Amino acid sequence: MYLVGIDVGTGSARAGVFDAQGVLKGAASQEVVLWKGPGNRVEQSSDDIWSAVCAAVRQAVKAAGVDPASIGGIGVDATCSLVILGEGGAPLPVDADRNIIVWMDHRATEQAARINALGHPVLDYVGGVISPEMETPKLLWLKEHAPEVYAAAWQFMDLTDFLTWKASGDLSRSICTVTCKWTYLGHEGGWDASYFEKVGLGELGKDGFARIGSRVVAAGTALGTGLTAVAAAQMGLPEGTPVGAGLIDAHAGGLGTVGTGGDPTGDLAYVFGTSSCTMTTTETPAFVRGVWGPYHSAMIPGMWLNEGGQSAAGAAVDQLIDHHPFAAEAHGLAAAAGQSLPSWLADQVGDGAVLERVQGVHVVPEVLGNRAPHADPHRRATIMGIGMERDLDSLLALYLATICGLGYGLRQIIEAQSAAGAEIARIAISGGAGRHPLIRQILADTTGKPVVAPESAEPVLLGAAMLGALAGGRYEDAGSAMRAMSRSGGINRPNPEAVAKHLDRYVVFKQLQAIAATAV
Repeated sequence: MYLVGIDVGTGSARAGVFDAQGVLKGAASQEVVLWKGPGNRVEQSSDDIWSAVCAAVRQAVKAAGVDPASIGGIGVDATCSLVILGEGGAPLPVDADRNIIVWMDHRATEQAARINALGHPVLDYVGGVISPEMETPKLLWLKEHAPEVYAAAWQFMDLTDFLTWKASGDLSRSICTVTCKWTYLGHEGGWDASYFEKVGLGELGKDGFARIGSRVVAAGTALGTGLTAVAAAQMGLPEGTPVGAGLIDAHAGGLGTVGTGGDPTGDLAYVFGTSSCTMTTTETPAFVRGVWGPYHSAMIPGMWLNEGGQSAAGAAVDQLIDHHPFAAEAHGLAAAAGQSLPSWLADQVGDGAVLERVQGVHVVPEVLGNRAPHADPHRRATIMGIGMERDLDSLLALYLATICGLGYGLRQIIEAQSAAGAEIARIAISGGAGRHPLIRQILADTTGKPVVAPESAEPVLLGAAMLGALAGGRYEDAGSAMRAMSRSGGINRPNPEAVAKHLDRYVVFKQLQAIAATAV
């Protein structure tokens, strides 16, 4: 039996074919179109994404060299973006042909602030503060600014649930998506109608919340009768291939990494990509102000989850280094080497040279606000220590100081959770930006925690494939799939001398962060 994992990130749709032990046999990727407009608007097309998904699956199966009939299950993860569908499932655009409001779209900041001012008890389960990245503020914005679209919508879906519906024809929602981003109360097994009434979305409660999810199931639950005839033809797979209810992309990365140490409560899953997500698993609920959750069964059934992270991580690195005078020349050098600029810059740093290179340069990389633990979408980046230099060395200093800033932000989240009783021993990393050993060492030194890299080069795809294994009946539960399919690779341990020096810089980071929060 082979398993297909599908991962839809902000810029691409990827597919991987794994065997039942979690060994990657073949993978493929297709770009997806991302539209950015004024007012922090970011949109996509569900037709474009579905076409990319199907192409990636066909290419991955071909690359793996396996018989399509041997695929025993499909799992899906995606960004927590809002998909709007008209009657019969046709895309219902917000603008042009774009019917997806992307997770990083912050147009609903004012609506989120109004919802937070109401203080409904549901907010206790999103860290006390709802984010404009979540779906109910986006829906409220849509109702107020595009009422004709809102009224005409047949279904509002998280992107993950849209993809599993397209594959299987089953409208069931994953408990991961609706609990983490839609205010579904997983521990109670239902929606709180009074919340929707209070915030001005009461009509969504009609017919058992049919427009946002009347049936909610555990991740990995087999949906419908598997791939529909249409979806099967588009993917090049047999009709009826099992399809599992999905996960948010970061949570798939968590599923693919936190089981490698044997105890999922001991590892914090850190998915380092365009944004960063932290996921901490606990046996009992931990209420952490400014950290999303606690969510019940959102990643591992029966366990609680706290979710934090940074709204921009890899995106913050790109944004900040592109301001440097040497950036254009460096992009050329990186392209000639066949690398992205951040990856090329990491290769230019000698062993043990990080603290020397960043001396006097400090960055708070909050270009898109603070997701956790301050839950403030209005915060912006701060840079201190830039001089007149226009060379590679000064670009490296800015780049490394930005990575250090992301590490200090991660340390803040770990400390806030620890104070609330959610202790962790290690960081289990996934995501493209965390593949470089230099990055993992900086994170170990800035947080004081060992950073564990998974054996698999594609832990997010692996987590999605685990859902296919559950849907296909290969494993009985998530714990069994994690133990069988995921293994740890290398470990970057914190250097005590570097940790001590980073603590001094961490003090400066918090001071700059506090100043920026009160700046006018």
